[in-house]
Amino acid sequence: MKRTAALLASVALCLGTAAIAAPKLPKGKALPPPAMTTEPAPQLSVDNMKTLVKTLSSDDFEGRAPSTSAEPKVLDTIIASFKKAGLQPGNKGQWLQDVPTVEITGSNHSALTVTGSKTPLSFKFGDDYVAASYRVTPKTQVKDSELVFVGYGINAPELGWNDYAGIDMHGKTAVILVNDADYDAATEEGPFKGRRMTYYGRWTYKFEEAARQGATAALIVHDTFPAAYGWNVVNSSWTGAQYRVATPNDDMDQTAANGWIQKSVAESILKASGKDLATLSAAAKQKGFKPVPLGLKVSLGFDNAIRRSTSHNVVGVLPGKVRPDEYVLYSAHWDHLGHCTPDKTGDGICNGAVDNATGVAALAAIAEANAKAGPAARSQVFVAVTLEESGLLGSEYYAANPIYPLDHTVGGVNMDALLPGSRTRSYAMTGGDKSDLTSIFRDELADEGLTEVPEEHTERGYYYRSDHFSMAKRGVPMFDLAASTDWVDGGKAAGDAASEDYNSNRYHGPKDEYSEAWNWDGIAQTAGLYYRLGRTLADSDFWPNWHETDEFRAIRDKACAAAQGGCHK
Repeated sequence: MKRTAALLASVALCLGTAAIAAPKLPKGKALPPPAMTTEPAPQLSVDNMKTLVKTLSSDDFEGRAPSTSAEPKVLDTIIASFKKAGLQPGNKGQWLQDVPTVEITGSNHSALTVTGSKTPLSFKFGDDYVAASYRVTPKTQVKDSELVFVGYGINAPELGWNDYAGIDMHGKTAVILVNDADYDAATEEGPFKGRRMTYYGRWTYKFEEAARQGATAALIVHDTFPAAYGWNVVNSSWTGAQYRVATPNDDMDQTAANGWIQKSVAESILKASGKDLATLSAAAKQKGFKPVPLGLKVSLGFDNAIRRSTSHNVVGVLPGKVRPDEYVLYSAHWDHLGHCTPDKTGDGICNGAVDNATGVAALAAIAEANAKAGPAARSQVFVAVTLEESGLLGSEYYAANPIYPLDHTVGGVNMDALLPGSRTRSYAMTGGDKSDLTSIFRDELADEGLTEVPEEHTERGYYYRSDHFSMAKRGVPMFDLAASTDWVDGGKAAGDAASEDYNSNRYHGPKDEYSEAWNWDGIAQTAGLYYRLGRTLADSDFWPNWHETDEFRAIRDKACAAAQGGCHK
C-alpha cells in the first residue's frame, strides 16, 4: 500500500560526479544568506552511489530483511559508507539505535457475526473481512460489541468537525468510511482539501482516533476508488504477520481489534439495522454529522502468535558551527522484503535495488557533499531507518524516541526509491503546498530551470506513505518530492514506459535488481536537489511551519510553545 512509481524519482547515466549549485534562501524572507554561497559547489559522487547500490542489492544481502542473519552485514556496510562520507556516530557516540519490534501473526479467525436483527449475519475472514490486533496479547476476543456508524471517523477541532460528537465509544465498535469527506471533489477546495487526501483520510489515523475515543474495535468500509487499492491489497496486507514498535504497555491502550470489511458487507449490516449505507455516507459528508448507533452487536476472535526482535536505525551527524543544537534531518530506509515468492526463473530474493538501496546511496552521497562543503550553521543528522516496509516502524521509533529533540529539529528531507532513467524537466511537491518549505522548493526549481507540476492522484494520500510522515505527524515539516516522467531524453513517452515497467515487473519483486546499464543522470539530479533543500535549511535561521489550515500546524505550534531554545518563528 506504499507509493510506487508515481513518486519514484527519475535517474540517468553519469560515470563521474554531479555538480550542485549553491542553494538560495526563500525569496522575500529576511534571512541571512547561507554561509556556503561564497564557496564552489561540492559534488555528489555518482560512482560511490553506484557501488553502494550494487553492494546493498546483491544476493549476498538476501533482500535486506530486518532482524534476520543478513541485518548485521547491511548495518556494517551502511556504517562504513557513513564513515567514508565523513559523518560522526550520531547516537551518543554510537552508530546504531535499537528498534524493538513485535511481530503478531493472527490465526484461527472466527467468522465476524452480527446479531440484533431478525436474521443473524455471518461473514468469512479473508473474503469478507480482515482483522488484527495491535495489542500484544495471545488471544483477541470481541464479544457482543455495539456497532456505531461514525462516518469518516474524523475528529478535527481546527475544522470544527467531530464524527464522534455526543457518544461514548467505550465497549463499542466503530464502522468507518475510508478516505475523508470530500475525496470525490473535482478540485482541492473543501474542508479536507477536496480531492487531495489529508491525514484524516488515512486508515492509520482512523484506527488511532478510534482508540483515542475508547472504542473496543474499528472496522473500515473498503471501497476501491477512495482507498486507492482493491480488496486484494487489503487481504494480502492484513492476513499475515503484522509488525509494531514495542511499547512499555504492549499497546494495551489501542483498540482490541482493527479491521476492514467489504463494502457489500457494510451494506448488508446497515440494511439489517434498517439503514442504508449510501444515505448515511452522503450525510457523513456534511459538517455536523452525528454518529449513528446501529442497534446491532458484533463478535469476532482470533489467536495471536507473538515474536519479539530488535532491528536498528543507523544514525550519523555533522555538527553545526553556529547553532549546533538545531538540526536538519535526512532519512532513507535500508530494509526490503528479504526472501519472497520466486519468479519464473526460480529467483526468490527481493533485492530492493531501487527500493531503497538508491535512497541509502543518495543519503550517503549527500552526507559526503555536506562534509566536503564544511560545517553548516546547524547540525545535520543522517538516519538510515529500518522496517519501512513493515509500516514505517523504524522512522516511527526514531520520531517517538528522538535522539535529537523534535522541537529543535527544523525540518528535513526523505529519499525513497529513485528510479533509473533520464533527468526530468519538473517535480511535484508530494502532499502539495502544506508548509513554508514550498517557498524553498520553488526557488530551487527556478534556479535550476525546472518547473513545478501538480502531484498526480492526490486522492491517494502518497505523502502519508513513506518515512518522512513519522516526523510530519509530530509537527516537523519534511520535504518529499516526486520527479515527473517528463524526461529530458525521450519525453513523457520514455518516462511513462520506464515507470510502468518498474511498477508492473520489478516493484516488490525479484527483478528489482541493480544493472550496469542503469542510467544515472536523474538520480544525480534528484539527490542534488535534496542536497540543496537540506543545506538551505541548515545554513539559515529559518524555522518553517505548516500553513495555518494544515492538519499538523497545531502539533508544531504546541511543541514550539513549550520549546526551550528551539522553534524560532
